[in-house]
Amino acid sequence: MQYWLLKSEPNVWSIDQQKKTGTKGTDWDGVRNYQATKNLKNMKKGDLCFFYHSNIGKEVVGIVKVIKEFYSDKTDKSGRFVAVTVQFKKKFFKPVTLKSIKKNKELSHLALIKQSRLSVMPVDYKSWKIINNMSKI
Repeated sequence: MQYWLLKSEPNVWSIDQQKKTGTKGTDWDGVRNYQATKNLKNMKKGDLCFFYHSNIGKEVVGIVKVIKEFYSDKTDKSGRFVAVTVQFKKKFFKPVTLKSIKKNKELSHLALIKQSRLSVMPVDYKSWKIINNMSKI
């Protein structure tokens, strides 16, 4: 299993909207960056992803699970980009802010900090555990 972080602006698609999709989940589409697209293509069914509210909030707010591996993005007329389907798993009682992530030296290597514009990024297992623990404090 691999771990990821998916960014969404909460005024466009929020964790609460994701939760309402239930077990059928929803397409994670609209990604138009080649590195982020490569990351979508590397996702496997069962992988877990942090759900991150970008721009407004700037915080990890929950977890979603990949339930369908990559396929052609219906919103892309060029045919170059892909989507995956994700299902809501959990909303954090206490979101983990970007500010608190930046303060933790053990997380300084994350793409969330080093490549702040990237919308789909891998997260190593150790960082996954740290951020999960931070949500419980």
